[in-house]
Amino acid sequence: MSHYVVGAALEALGGDAERVKAGELRLGIVACTMTGGLSYSRRFYQEVMKDPSTASPLLFPETVFNAPASHLSAYLGTPAVNYTLVGDAGTFLQGLAVAAQWLEDGVAEGCVVVGGEESDWTAADALRLFNRRAVHASGAGALYLKGESGGGAGIELAAVTDSFSGNPSDAAEQMWAQLPAGELNELLCLNEDTQVPWKGRRVIPQGILGEAFAASAAWQCVTACQALQSPSLKAANISITGSGCQAIGARFVKVQT
Repeated sequence: MSHYVVGAALEALGGDAERVKAGELRLGIVACTMTGGLSYSRRFYQEVMKDPSTASPLLFPETVFNAPASHLSAYLGTPAVNYTLVGDAGTFLQGLAVAAQWLEDGVAEGCVVVGGEESDWTAADALRLFNRRAVHASGAGALYLKGESGGGAGIELAAVTDSFSGNPSDAAEQMWAQLPAGELNELLCLNEDTQVPWKGRRVIPQGILGEAFAASAAWQCVTACQALQSPSLKAANISITGSGCQAIGARFVKVQT
């Protein structure tokens, strides 16, 4: 999983990765995951259950949830603020809200938010208990947020809704109420095949991108931002109804600076 997270973050950062390494940019890091390092966790605890005296201590550091974010900070050589958020798919949008607050408060000059998951039979088997049609995926996606644009056209994180819990349908309705209905030239990215209050909109369902919990939400946001490069689209609404019955949304808009 750490390979996925570091790779996605470096792709999002582009040339600014070298600025972070040189100490020219204070970069905040927010890593989001639901299952964490499953493969190393399973290997380590399998050894513990078999014979605790021979369980390899080299495996244990990779079992903790914050290992990928730690690897990313170490690779970039940055001592700046670093968080790991653990939760369902909606946690990635919460990570965007955390990063935006850091930028507003001056805690960091830029923030990379990464959602990452890895494949393991334990997660795949658990997923099938809830949705037998779902195919568990692995990987990571990342967005790089800056406090100000360098000029020209850009994509802006306009809003992150509150997080609503309880009955999934009711929670989703509360979340949608905080997102503008928008116009026909706006995109909807949904994490499941569900009825939405906005008719006639261009929709990208999660099934196209795969089910990888926090990584799926990251892919939805990356897909939305890429789609907004098209002249025909001016905004995108992200709708996430997580497996923990959390409903949360976000809105990206195209801006001219």
